[in-house]
Amino acid sequence: MNAPAPKPWILDIAPYVPGRSKTDDGRQVAKLSSNENPLGTSPHARAAFATADRSLERYPDPAAADLRVAIGQAHGLDPARIIYGTGSDEVLHLAAGAYAGQGDEVIFVRYGFAVYEIATRRVGATPVIAPDKDYATDVDAILSCVTERTRVVFVANPNNPTGTYAARSEIARLHAGLPSHVLLVLDQAYAEYLEPAEDDHGLELAKTQPNVLVTRTFSKIHGLAAERIGWGYGSAEAIDAMHRIRAPFNVTTAGQQAAIAAIRDKGFVEASRAHNRQWRTWFEGEIAALGNAGLRAVPSKANFVLVLFDGPVSAGDAYQALMGRGYIVRWLPGQGLANGLRISIGTEAEVRGIAAALREIVGG
Repeated sequence: MNAPAPKPWILDIAPYVPGRSKTDDGRQVAKLSSNENPLGTSPHARAAFATADRSLERYPDPAAADLRVAIGQAHGLDPARIIYGTGSDEVLHLAAGAYAGQGDEVIFVRYGFAVYEIATRRVGATPVIAPDKDYATDVDAILSCVTERTRVVFVANPNNPTGTYAARSEIARLHAGLPSHVLLVLDQAYAEYLEPAEDDHGLELAKTQPNVLVTRTFSKIHGLAAERIGWGYGSAEAIDAMHRIRAPFNVTTAGQQAAIAAIRDKGFVEASRAHNRQWRTWFEGEIAALGNAGLRAVPSKANFVLVLFDGPVSAGDAYQALMGRGYIVRWLPGQGLANGLRISIGTEAEVRGIAAALREIVGG
């Protein structure tokens, strides 16, 4: 008897592999694999979460009206053009689902976020991978991949897992070079770690250009990863299309209240940005000092650093050795980065500790 068969393109998907939190033998160690906020969560967000309505029998506000207003106030956006989701991942899936399907193409860069390929294949579209420029987004390479079948272009800025950043002028040039029927999705999960002068003006583009969608998350600088809250901003038509396929009630009542408090706590965001700036710079300097041992840090604008291993110690060996010393990082051979480790910026003690461990491992 034949069993139901999934669509063939579903079986082509490599499942997303999250950052680990335990060692092979089950030990809890310093988790530097998921780019979480080492300062935790805004005290105001924690208080809002703790005191939120606990009527478990009631559905959360399906429109997340107060949250959309708070996001709009924080960024000068029209709340009616904001969509929210279970992390920005869901919004990325909604974009692919609303605008691409069988026979269509979706472009993203080599060493781009793993969810782009999953979202593309999930709807039966064809992924098109644009070459990188030393691990960074190459606008000319993306534009050269555009065909009449292109429907969506995903660009993370800063990029995950490389931490690289495309300047405002490059994002503007990319948008100007795309046909008007192609949706440009600017994934800004790490945008709050940029300095104000580094803003790529993606939200400004989305205010006026009907083929631009910006996505953001509360999981990173706001420290609400456990609640899985993301959002997107685009044209009224794009938001309407995505709303039609969005699952209802996808952000909890307590999560909505925590997110409202988090986005209003500008002091916590700035403290998180300052901590990240200080210890990312320090860590990159430590990696530079290990250049003779074959280590190189890809310049990062996010809250992590991609460290490349081109010496006698491989990235895989270093991954295991770090785990033995109490540090879990992200090794990504499945994304073509078998020679690299993505290392989150943790607390001062964690950053100093992993730098010392790396010196010991590579003999620097």
